[in-house]
Amino acid sequence: MIVKAREILIKVFGYRSFYPMQEEIISEILNKKDCLIIMPTGGGKSLCYQIPALIFDGLTVVVSPLISLMKDQVDNLNELGIQACHLSSSVALDEYNQSKGEILSGKIKLLYSAPETLMKPHFLSFLKQVKPVFFAIDEAHCISHWGHDFRPEYRQLSRLKTFFPKAHIAALTATATKPVREDIKKSLNLTEPIDFIASFDRPNIFLDIKEKNKPFDQTLEFLSKFNNQSGIIYCFSRKQVDELYEKLYKLNYSIKPYHAGLSNDERKINQELFIKDDIQIIVATIAFGMGINKPNVRFILHYDLPKNIESYYQEIGRAGRDGMPAHCLLLYSYGDTRKIQYFIDEKEDLRQKSIALKHLKDIIKFAESKLCRRYLIIRYFGEDYRKVKCGHCDICVKSEDNIEKIDITDQTKLILETVKSTYSRFGATHITNILRGSNDKKIAQYKHANLVVYGKGKEYSKEYWQNIIKQLINQGYLFKDIDDFGIIKPGVKSDDVLRHNEKVFGLPLSEKESIKNQIADKKSMVYDEELFEELRKKRKELAYRQNVAPYIIFPDATLISMAFSYPKTYEELSKITGVGKVKLEKYGDIFLLLIKQYLLRNQQKNVKK
Repeated sequence: MIVKAREILIKVFGYRSFYPMQEEIISEILNKKDCLIIMPTGGGKSLCYQIPALIFDGLTVVVSPLISLMKDQVDNLNELGIQACHLSSSVALDEYNQSKGEILSGKIKLLYSAPETLMKPHFLSFLKQVKPVFFAIDEAHCISHWGHDFRPEYRQLSRLKTFFPKAHIAALTATATKPVREDIKKSLNLTEPIDFIASFDRPNIFLDIKEKNKPFDQTLEFLSKFNNQSGIIYCFSRKQVDELYEKLYKLNYSIKPYHAGLSNDERKINQELFIKDDIQIIVATIAFGMGINKPNVRFILHYDLPKNIESYYQEIGRAGRDGMPAHCLLLYSYGDTRKIQYFIDEKEDLRQKSIALKHLKDIIKFAESKLCRRYLIIRYFGEDYRKVKCGHCDICVKSEDNIEKIDITDQTKLILETVKSTYSRFGATHITNILRGSNDKKIAQYKHANLVVYGKGKEYSKEYWQNIIKQLINQGYLFKDIDDFGIIKPGVKSDDVLRHNEKVFGLPLSEKESIKNQIADKKSMVYDEELFEELRKKRKELAYRQNVAPYIIFPDATLISMAFSYPKTYEELSKITGVGKVKLEKYGDIFLLLIKQYLLRNQQKNVKK
């Protein structure tokens, strides 16, 4: 069955390979084992139950806490050609009854429901007719008293095993300490559950904490780095949200507020505007976010201190879900702790008060520490993370300012020789393929396997060479010509190396990362930004027609791959991550034509020059 799972991954979802742990999790779920799955946001939790659901002969029920989250997942699955629905109080009666009929007939493979709907007697009676084979409990930390987001309605799920003894259960969450994990398993009555605990590391997120000093000015400075990009600003109170929103709105920021004091309609409209890229920024209390699966959030700003590390981790987890760089800034002052302390003191339940106080002490210790942010947060969740300098937080970057650069002269010469021997006609990907001795079709087409430099850098990864290319562009040894399809040419300083034997120095590189080049700076990525914007406009147009969020069509990461590789055929487009069979058939002609027209326009532009 795992072979079938791999086929679905490629053909339906458009991914070439599984994320870490996904294959093992899917295999155990297919073997009908109960599982507890702890996987960071953006780590691919949804596929762990969606793929088995498509293989199982029967209904899979996904329990989710918010209607917006359910609707988002159902829209995404329907766009992929998968029969899924959600049943809740927000669904019109005709649609509700139609969906029930499709579930009874076996047409629907995935049913999404909130716990309070699921556990109603009439709904349980309906499900007993269908006999679900599998339950996926999303945001499972909500069931635990020890969790930061405890929801009493989740406790009712403890009866699922009683009502459906033959069905197996997977509990999934991104945030759970050891006590929470044990509570989840006990509360759901899981039978000999298999634990899967993925790394809590999100290497694409830059973690940053600054002392709060003139916070509005600090906010403006931070936002200036993210022009026309999506982000969330979290505030402690509704009053703070409203004040900050008014100030930023008057400065013409594309922004809306979100908190429990607004009407349901206002909250829904503002959330939709954000999801559909009609506004860029949401300023909100913690009431906002759990139902958001927007992949292209490029920044999170905590205007105030979060109540605990779990909340902080979950909130920053809403950034960079597409795997691209994101920046998370927390403005901290000890004065913020008094506001949290006040609400803790108001609690009557001594147990809850004790838990909240411990959480507060932990977040203060985290904010005030001078140790690597990533090291502290990952160790907090019980992971044996041993890297004491991650290179992707404010603490490590400060210490890296004094790092001695290494000699990359030999690598620079090799790249420049490759660029010159191919007559400066190719982009970074092709240069990298030559150095690594790739068997790519383009290599054969241009007979580049015959070059002296072919395979001279095969001991290093693709990421390694592309990181060096980025550094050399920044230093002026290479030049990326955006007007000429993003090809790489020798820069103004290239002769200094090739003729005058000048030494070149760069930041230390490893197989997995280069220290500062991975910090949240979209401009450092080597792709055609003009084409990317045209692809985004086309995506927005298609999404508007279908009344779905733009990322439902394609996420930013997929469009960036198109703007990087300029696919010209169905085969080339199908190799891009996120382009499955249904989306290829649905949108292939549209995006290939756009890319073709873009290339022709640029060719004519260059001829005129």
